Amino acid sequence: MCTAGARPDDTSETYVYDPEALTGAQRMGDACAVCHTQWPRPRRVLGRLPDGTGVFGCQECADIIGVDLATASGHRVYAAR
Repeated sequence: MCTAGARPDDTSETYVYDPEALTGAQRMGDACAVCHTQWPRPRRVLGRLPDGTGVFGCQECADIIGVDLATASGHRVYAAR
C-alpha cells in the first residue's frame, strides 16, 4: 500500500509504494497489491517501487482506486488480431 501522505511526483501520476508494506508475492507482481489475488495474475500497473519495479493489481482493484490504463503504462495498448 502507499504510505500515508504519499503523492505522485511532479513529472508523472505514478504512485510509489513502500516495499515493506507489501508481501513478497506483491513485490514480485505475482499478487494484486490491493486484494492479494494471485489468479489470474494481476496485469494493471498501479504504481512502482522506489527501485522502479512495477506494482501490479487486478482489474477490479485498478478500477476502484481509479488507475487509468493510459496513465498506468504511459501509453494506450491496442489488441490486434
